[in-house]
Amino acid sequence: MVRAPGRRSGPDHRGRRRQPIGDCLLFNADDTDERYSVPDTLAWQGNAYVRTGTVLRSTLGEPLATVVANEVDRQDTIGGACSKESNTLRYGHHTLTEHACRDNFLAEGSRYDLGARDMVSNLNWFMNVPVEADGALGIVDGISGPGRRVAFRAEKDLLVLVSNCPQMNNPCNEFNPTPLRMIVTDPEEHR
Repeated sequence: MVRAPGRRSGPDHRGRRRQPIGDCLLFNADDTDERYSVPDTLAWQGNAYVRTGTVLRSTLGEPLATVVANEVDRQDTIGGACSKESNTLRYGHHTLTEHACRDNFLAEGSRYDLGARDMVSNLNWFMNVPVEADGALGIVDGISGPGRRVAFRAEKDLLVLVSNCPQMNNPCNEFNPTPLRMIVTDPEEHR
């Protein structure tokens, strides 16, 4: 839970070449039917990437949070979360038993009465998904580095679900997921 105007940030301090990926869902803590919306966020800002100053909007077009610091060029919100189903299609049926972000979201979301119908498009902190000139997307090597951070300010009280992506079949995590640290600061510090 992040109370407005609390901040949340996620540095990796393990000294790896790249950051782990933090898949993230945002919900209005008082009414989880209002949740993060990729289309509303991108349409309001007229840009495909999340950067400093991006207002993360809800399904009602309302501000949920604002990115206030970002130590990489851009953050992804188009690539989506990995799932067992998508992993078997992309990497083969042998990956069916491997863990995925969607499983992490469902496990944690169940504590708040959230289920499969509540799993919507998400943010992918530190994931590199370039949009090519022809509109094609790619999931490629990260553009981040050890210790880099992104921070957002909650514009209302939020329920935040984060999955430290366990993906080990593509380069997004350098094929080796590592810990991701999240820090939530007290909103009273920002008043």
